[in-house]
Amino acid sequence: MSKYTGPKYRLCRREGINLFGNEKYNLKKKNYAPGQHGPKGTFSKQSEYARQLREKQKLKRFYGITERQMLNYYKKATRKKEITGTTMLKELESRFDNVIFRAGLANSRPQARQMVNHGHFKVNGIRMNIPSYQVKTGDKFEIVDRVKGSSLYGNLDKKKFAPATWIKIDLKKLGGEVVRELEEEDLEKAIQMNLVVEYYSK
Repeated sequence: MSKYTGPKYRLCRREGINLFGNEKYNLKKKNYAPGQHGPKGTFSKQSEYARQLREKQKLKRFYGITERQMLNYYKKATRKKEITGTTMLKELESRFDNVIFRAGLANSRPQARQMVNHGHFKVNGIRMNIPSYQVKTGDKFEIVDRVKGSSLYGNLDKKKFAPATWIKIDLKKLGGEVVRELEEEDLEKAIQMNLVVEYYSK
């Protein structure tokens, strides 16, 4: 995916959602697209295709994935019996970089992805540097010994963790475990998956 280099908060306003996870990008003020003079924007005038495209772009940016990856997630989801949009979200939430973010070991998904890329974690005792790796129920992950004393992780034992309910944190090992399957209520509600599915189903 081409890297966005503009103001991140501006991009969050455009999509109407905190795309990066870091609290500083929460939409507290001006919760409407940049360039609009107030909350009554032109979104209501968009065509159905434009709405589908916007929601697809929002999902891509939210999880930091490429168009090819998105298409692959869609194709994989259509082969399962579950609702396609629900399956896509479960697959995206199960990405290793997202799990690290949801566990509270990173401040944002981009940071979590960088940590994974640099080989800072292992899964079930094996070093894992693939952000898209699909974590399953029962999988255990932890920070590798060589970086436990770094500035990134040195004070984790003092951090107040609020992990996702499907993840259990182990502060002694500086890691955690996926303790159950993802359920409907665990999934991201800010993205209209029906529009994403409609976009790819054409």
